[in-house]
Amino acid sequence: MGLNQFWKGRRVFVTGHTGFKGAWLCLWLERLGAAVRAVALVPEPPVSLYDSVAPWPNADHHILDIRDAAALADDVRTFQPDIVLHLAAQALVRRSYADPVETFSTNILGTVNLLEAVRDVSSVRTVLVVTSDKVYANAGQGRPFVEGDPLGGTDPYSSSKACAELICASYRKSYFQSASVALATARAGNVIGGGDWAKDRLVPDFIRALSAGKPVELRYPDAVRPWQHVLEPLGGYLRYAQALTEQGGDALPAALNIGPDPRDFARVAELAEELGAAFGIDASWRQAPGEWEVEASLLTLDSTLAAETLGWRPRLARAQAMDWTAAWYRAEREGADMRRFTLDQIAAYEDLGR
Repeated sequence: MGLNQFWKGRRVFVTGHTGFKGAWLCLWLERLGAAVRAVALVPEPPVSLYDSVAPWPNADHHILDIRDAAALADDVRTFQPDIVLHLAAQALVRRSYADPVETFSTNILGTVNLLEAVRDVSSVRTVLVVTSDKVYANAGQGRPFVEGDPLGGTDPYSSSKACAELICASYRKSYFQSASVALATARAGNVIGGGDWAKDRLVPDFIRALSAGKPVELRYPDAVRPWQHVLEPLGGYLRYAQALTEQGGDALPAALNIGPDPRDFARVAELAEELGAAFGIDASWRQAPGEWEVEASLLTLDSTLAAETLGWRPRLARAQAMDWTAAWYRAEREGADMRRFTLDQIAAYEDLGR
């Protein structure tokens, strides 16, 4: 069954809808005809994708902190969803160093609260928890990670997401298998795309530097990451959740990497240069002065299992992803209807799979 037929009318509970990935996902689900209830914190000022693509005429969106177990449980119970997609998180590495308590409480206890809420709702058939490519114990050996590799994480963000993986494994075995609820995790890499305004991420930092007429400052220009357009992992999440619902959790892996073609792994500096080229800038970056928190210098994913089990493969080469990203920010700067523009990019992405 295709995406449109499967998701039309499906009751989907989403966490994190005011975040970058969450806003793209909710807009896509709206396009697919799903009935969505979503919870998240207030969008962070001064600008967010969620606000850029407003209004949300068919939205059932609530402001709610997933650390509030009672309120979260009440929302899930009231809505009676078929599928739960958990994206809410404190997702920034540098912020996790500055505030580890927020990071661990949101990413660990928030996940526990959601799974506890789901346990009391018999309508739920599938729960997909989005973690990160940073859940793996990374010794910098250069080999792309596969799903069976040991979990780890040195910085608070990575550690919290590895903990979320262990929590999901525990709930799967202890509670959900006997209840015939499919619970799985999806591990994606660094995403780019229009509408990301978060601090300490390459594309929004670049756009802010561009507006100021300065080159972007890079902390780790030689660090390698699995870059991909935001629609790539979101498409993977949708296909994974669909397959889990149709086939059951026992028929599919409990975790999948959703990453780009290995040819599109790239250094941070390369991405900055390609962004500069997309905007017609020569000197697009410079080394950030000072010392910075430790981050892995090399991080890549092997997504073979997702290809074999879901038939999922990336549709956009890195150059296309950069062009789509630059086009979004250019349109936003020119005052375009960004809801329409974003929906058009989703439609164009769907067409690539036909």
